[in-house]
Parts: sequence; C-alpha cells; structure tokens
Amino acid sequence: MTLAIHELKNKRIGPHEIERFLRAHSFPIVEDRVATFVYHGVAESVELVHWVYGLEQSQLFERVPGTHLWYFVMDLPERSRVEYKIGVTQGGQTHLVRDELNEHFARDPYGANSVVHGAGYEEPDWAFEQEGTRRGSLQSHTIQSAAFGDERKIEVYLPARFRPSRRYPLLIVHDGPDYLRFAALREVLDNLIDRLEIPGMIVALTESPNRLHEYANDERHAQHIVDELLPMLEREYPIAPTANARGLMGASFGAVASLSTAWRNPGVFGRLLLQSGSFAFTDIGHHDRGPVFDPVVEFVNEFRADPGQPTNSLYLSCGMYESLVYYNRSLVPLLQSTGMNVRFTEAPDGHNWENWRDRLREGLSWLFPGPLWMVYE
Repeated sequence: MTLAIHELKNKRIGPHEIERFLRAHSFPIVEDRVATFVYHGVAESVELVHWVYGLEQSQLFERVPGTHLWYFVMDLPERSRVEYKIGVTQGGQTHLVRDELNEHFARDPYGANSVVHGAGYEEPDWAFEQEGTRRGSLQSHTIQSAAFGDERKIEVYLPARFRPSRRYPLLIVHDGPDYLRFAALREVLDNLIDRLEIPGMIVALTESPNRLHEYANDERHAQHIVDELLPMLEREYPIAPTANARGLMGASFGAVASLSTAWRNPGVFGRLLLQSGSFAFTDIGHHDRGPVFDPVVEFVNEFRADPGQPTNSLYLSCGMYESLVYYNRSLVPLLQSTGMNVRFTEAPDGHNWENWRDRLREGLSWLFPGPLWMVYE
C-alpha cells in the first residue's frame, strides 16, 4: 500500500481531498516492486482482472471507508508488463472496463486492455516510427489456393531502397496483418533495417479465415505455404535461393503452424521465430485445453517422439506469466538435442501482442543478423 493510500485510510476525507489525491498521482502507483491500483466510483464491489498464470484471475479491491475510492495492491516484479481490466459490480452485474485513471493501454483483436509497467520497463524505441528512418512499402496480392479451394490475400513488405537486381531473405509471417496492427511489425522492420541490425528483407504477411483449425498441423496449410505461396513469391520477387535465407514466424497457434510446416518440409525453411507457441502435449492421460487443442496435442506428441531437424536455427520466446511457458520450457532441451541452433527467451509478460513485439528485435537480429552485428559482434 502506498503512503498516500495509508494516509487516506486513517483520516476522514472529503471529495476535495480525493480529487487532490487523484490529480497528484499517475495510476497505477508503482513503487519498487509494488503496484497500487485505484478505482473511483460508486460500486458494490471492484476487482482486478488479469491474465497472470498462477494468480487468481480476479482479486478484490478494498474501499477506503466513507468514500467511493477503491484500491488493490499487487507485487509487480521489475521490468514486468501486465495487461488487465477492472471489474465493476453494480446492481448485481459485473462489467469489465479499462482503467480510466491509466493512460497506458494495449490493443488486440478483441479490443484493448489497460497496462501496468514494472519499474525499469521501457517501451522499445525501435517499435515506433522514427524521424529519418526510411520506410518500406506494402504490396497486396491474391493467390488461388488449390489446397484450400479458395482465394487467399497476402501483403508483402519490401524494404526501403528495394532493388529488383538484388537477392533478399524471405520471412513468411502467420497472422501478418495482426502483427502489423498490434505488434508494430512494419515499424520494427523499418527501424531494424535502417539501423543495419537486420538485412533488408522481403516479408510475406499471411492470414487465415480459420486459424485455430488451419494452423493446428493442417496438412493443407503446409501444402499452401510450400507449394503455392513460396513459388509465387519466388516468381514475383528476387528471393535468395537457399533455405537459410527463408524463415517462418508466428505466435500462439501461428507458432504451431510455423513449426509443423517446417517439420513436414525439412530443408525448406532454415529459420524459425516462434512466440508463445501453443505447444500443448501430454505424457499421460488427456489434456485439459478443450477440443480445439486436440490436433495440436497430437502433433506435439508426434514431434516430441520424432523431431527430426525441421530447421537450422530456431528462436523461441514465451511470457513467464502465461500458462504455455511450461510447454515452451519443456521443448527447449528436445530442440537443442536435434542439432538445431536454438535460443530461448522468457519475459515477465503474458500472452499478448506487445510481449511479442518486444521480443522481435532479439529474435529477428539473431536469426537474420544485419551488417551491424556481423561487423561488430
């Protein structure tokens, strides 16, 4: 509990004291490893709703006696990042709302969450548009897919100063439009290329109308990527011909799709960037993640029994605060045993787009080192 909250609890206060308190602080109040969340308003109860695995998902606020000021105190490790909402109960109905006292929020396909940053966390400057950075361009394509029996739209990122006479590495990104909208992928590529931390590269941004099924080790998806999309990209763009110049990337189910596609087609993609992979598996009995995970569990169990060597270099990241961290940690020794070059990073964050954004610099520059690292490391 902050000193200010302690003082408010131990004296009679009125509206003017509360207004002064609210004006005097930024919220949540972060002091060392402690965060104090505050809500001001009429309610029957108030709760903090978060997605930190291992903690109760909702935890009740206390009310400062005689006021409509509510607070909750939580341990918050250094450099951590937690997304949350506030649950406000009135008339027996609970509504989840963003923290109106907190200006920090993160968007995702389902809306937006408030964000609290632990002491020492800094948003990476390379994830935001920078003055003077040359910007790449986006081109749209439609591809007929015999594998799926429909049309698929893709966007292709071309680096600034793109030259048809050069050969470029290729990265195929699952859920590419979401990476653009919620993980600042275009800005990340522009900045890292401009800083020479990664080479100029061609990036194909794919998406699926039914990702939970198509990304779960669907043979049609692997066929679409390898036999349809890749040849089309090689016809349209000057892509370097070697496997080490080609990579796959994805988060959550997109990470499953990346690994399963490479596993089904060893020697085609030399680089994998897998973020918070939904790599659920079982050693005994049934899993508890619902039927949508059935094909994922079947695939990961098969992969663990016979991993082969689906790629040459693999970057794996996961949030410490998400339930999938157990599966990702457990896969690392197996991945290393195949002879692949593996790097694993954990971050004090959850299963969300800004966690994945914050890991992009390390993952991309390790898999595709640019002239800066090649010269100075």
